[in-house]
Amino acid sequence: MNDFRYIKGELHCENVAIKDIVSAHNTPCYIYSHAALVRQWHAFDDAFDTRSHQICYAVKANSNIGVLNVLAQMGSGFDIVSGGELERVVKAGGSPSKVVFSGVGKQADEIKLALKKGIYCFNVESEAELHLIEEIATHFNVQAPIALRVNPDVDAQSHPYISTGLKENKFGVDSEDALRLYQYADKSSHLTVKGIACHIGSQLTTLAPFIDAVQRLLFLVKTLKENHILISHIDVGGGLGVRYQHETPPTISEYANALLAQIQDPQLTILLQPGRAIAASAGILVTKVIYLKLSGNKRFCIVDCAMNDFIRPALYQGWHDIIPVKKSLQMQPLMYDVVGPVCESGDFLAKDRTLSVASGDLLAICNAGAYGFVTSSNYNSRPRIAEVMVKNNEYKLIRKRESIEALFQEESIW
Repeated sequence: MNDFRYIKGELHCENVAIKDIVSAHNTPCYIYSHAALVRQWHAFDDAFDTRSHQICYAVKANSNIGVLNVLAQMGSGFDIVSGGELERVVKAGGSPSKVVFSGVGKQADEIKLALKKGIYCFNVESEAELHLIEEIATHFNVQAPIALRVNPDVDAQSHPYISTGLKENKFGVDSEDALRLYQYADKSSHLTVKGIACHIGSQLTTLAPFIDAVQRLLFLVKTLKENHILISHIDVGGGLGVRYQHETPPTISEYANALLAQIQDPQLTILLQPGRAIAASAGILVTKVIYLKLSGNKRFCIVDCAMNDFIRPALYQGWHDIIPVKKSLQMQPLMYDVVGPVCESGDFLAKDRTLSVASGDLLAICNAGAYGFVTSSNYNSRPRIAEVMVKNNEYKLIRKRESIEALFQEESIW
């Protein structure tokens, strides 16, 4: 949160007061720091500067075109999981030649689009997908660049919803099948083998799962070489965790050093797909207190932000620090559950937090730059909220607040 700090008791993003942004664009709203995005991306890029590498930002973490454009200007690659994300990358000025297409359910029209745009590589996640890509490439008489996303059966020790590297997860190709599929792809006239990939999950806070997964990939690389199949890159995925509360994830330098110690072949370009580790700390979500309510012995701080705007606490039991936009010594600190207007008991942003608040006060939910707006919805017919980017002493609306009319403009009565 270095780019979100108090100046004379008022929370600022870089050099802009949060209250000024709220005055112009109301609440709730997401606010992102340009400087934080740049710094985090360069931290990854610099950590691997001794080796051929490409940072492919995971678009799913935060796909706003304003955010993607900041990264594209630095030469970032992108990891996508849909045709829509590919179109976003292109619109934001990203190069398709630096795009890796992951995901278990690529559809024919998405594969055609990716081939037409000239992406760098498909991360293939099943035998059926491999055959579909080959069929489409053959039809258009083009070469389809592929890597197999191998499921290394490694426990990422993270939340079960974001663990992706175990055999019971839907992602990737079993390592036992990998050699056969690579041999098939190597003989195909319309498939070009580029590399090997894995991604074992998100919000990892220890290095051991990363090292275990990479070692298993390298064993497969050796097996492929013995079978005269040479690859040009190894994609180690993303997943490096961030600190929300008490987590102590490795630093980016520690992460890089551990991977570089394992991947010693200079002929292998290293691909990385950080998303959360770049975007999370670059954003906050600002909300306004509507009511304070006492129910028996329980106090509720009811705000204008809800689970449809930010689902991480309800879905993942995600913990986010909540701080006042203006520090106050006037109000007595009390314990509250911070809840929203959505008609669900699961609509909470935090439980049992000590806050000094009054109706009308502004609160900031910290580390909300990743998996925030991208997972929002219109549940309870609530319009999606605004997004703002701050750069030094200026700010810009990078997504306007949705109107109520826009919610049903594509609907019709009988």
